[in-house]
Amino acid sequence: MEIADGAAGEPAELSLTTDQLAAAALAVVDRSGLAGLSMRTVGGELGMSTMGLYRYVADRDELERLVVDRVFDAVDVRPPAEGPWERQVEDLVGRVRNAFAEHPAVVALTLVHRHRSPGALRWAETLLAVLSDAGFTDRERLIALRALFSYLVGALQLEHLGPLAGAGTRELAGLPPDEFPHTTANARYAQGVTADEEFTEGLRMLLRGLSPTPRDP
Repeated sequence: MEIADGAAGEPAELSLTTDQLAAAALAVVDRSGLAGLSMRTVGGELGMSTMGLYRYVADRDELERLVVDRVFDAVDVRPPAEGPWERQVEDLVGRVRNAFAEHPAVVALTLVHRHRSPGALRWAETLLAVLSDAGFTDRERLIALRALFSYLVGALQLEHLGPLAGAGTRELAGLPPDEFPHTTANARYAQGVTADEEFTEGLRMLLRGLSPTPRDP
């Protein structure tokens, strides 16, 4: 890391790269959640003043984008190995889940910044190519992409904020069974389902409903 010359009578500020900025912002989010992300906290993470940070980023919105980019950069966006389109989609969606596993607080930011994240755009492009090759029409491909992204974001947030093995499920299992027979039975069963099973089986159910419309021979 290089040191830039400061103005006369002022301490020199650090000369930062985009990667260093993104890593610092992600460290803040991992430690303190999205509420803790600010120009001040990221400046503190880097050992520099808030005003000094404005030399590199305009505002918190730009910090959020850097955080999303940082996590998506870890996603392998190469086309999956040949096989059924469902397996290829499952592979691509699983890659995103794995990348965000250590950074669950960042998931919510993808809804706002997915259009500006190069990594997210490359991942979506690969997914769209798989759907196109599988015979999805333009409309089906559009709906499928939105449905898959919605499932991914929602499932990841549920996995980390309301896991099946968590306190919420135990509370549901303790409801009066005469008033909530299905809810209590469902909650008792849910305590034996792993996060991997929930995510994968839910995705496969969605994929069965997303099959392209058969074409006339």
